[in-house]
Parts: sequence; structure tokens; C-alpha cells
Amino acid sequence: MRIAILGGSFNPPHIGHLILAEEVLASQKYDTVLLIPANLPPHKIPQDDPGPEMRLSMLRANVESWPQIIVEPCELERRGISYTVDTLAEISRKYSCDGKPGLIIGDDLARDFSTSWKSPEKILDLADILVAHRLYADELDLPYPHRYVRNIIVPISSSLVRERIAHNGAWRSLVVSPVRAIIESYGLYRHR
Repeated sequence: MRIAILGGSFNPPHIGHLILAEEVLASQKYDTVLLIPANLPPHKIPQDDPGPEMRLSMLRANVESWPQIIVEPCELERRGISYTVDTLAEISRKYSCDGKPGLIIGDDLARDFSTSWKSPEKILDLADILVAHRLYADELDLPYPHRYVRNIIVPISSSLVRERIAHNGAWRSLVVSPVRAIIESYGLYRHR
């Protein structure tokens, strides 16, 4: 089985996550995409976090109709700061992968991969880097082995969804119906 990994806060998960996962399944020839919610992301401070259990519930609701997209809660179960190198080691023990898993990172994080990620050389040993267009239409010249995902740039982020909810803006079409139901029933992201 060929596995790709997409990590993040997923606070909340939105249609952009699904579009990217589907693009990797279609264009990169992976069988499964694992969505891995971070417990404590090392690259950003969580904003308006409803807690790991609620983010996990929303993420599972986000993919309930996608059998090729699996939610893997290993970082939440491990607790502490969610370092990719630790997750990759765990995934390689837990899953039977054909070759290295693909690690999907956005081009917004790709430039700093070699300097700001924990053990980037070890990550390169454990995974193939798949760079997704997030901010830039053109491919960046990156100093490490990688492949680009030929994805469309979807200008949706979790922070945009939270901001629109907090200010009574239009947000419901940016998430799938089951996620919208959870956000509405628990009144998430309303208080700022």
C-alpha cells in the first residue's frame, strides 16, 4: 500500500484539506492519505483550539465518506509537541508501506524545511517530500529532494474559517456538512 501523510492542526478541517488529499490520491498514485492531527504543532501557536478530541471528531466527520482518506490519531495519543520525524517513525512501524510514505507539506512551510524542522535529514530518509502549492503558483527552488503536487491553490485556511465564524461571515460552504453540524451544535469559534 502506498501511503501519503498530511498533518496539521485541522482547526477546523475544511474542503481545502479534502481537495489536496484527493489530488494526491489521483495525481501522485497513492492508495491512502493519512490525515494526522497535531497535538501541539511546533510551527504555530494554536488559535481558538476547541481541544484535541473536538478537532479529532471534526476530522473524522470530514472524511466519513472517503475510504481512501484515514484519520490517524497517533500524535494526539503520543501527546507533547508533534514532531514529524517521530510520527514518520511510528507510521513506518504501524503500517505496511510500499516504499517510503509521501509527506505532504505546503509551499508556505517548504522553504524553511531544512532549517526549522526537527531532524530534516532523518525525515528525508523516512519519507518522500511532496510539496503542495498553497501560496505560490510557481514551483520553488528547494535544496532537498522533493516532488510537487500539481494541485490547484484553494484560498481557504482554518484561520479564515474561524475568522468568518467569529464575525458572523459566510463560512458554511467552506466545510463539509458533518463538520458544519459539529461547529454549530457546540458553538465553536464564536467567541473572540
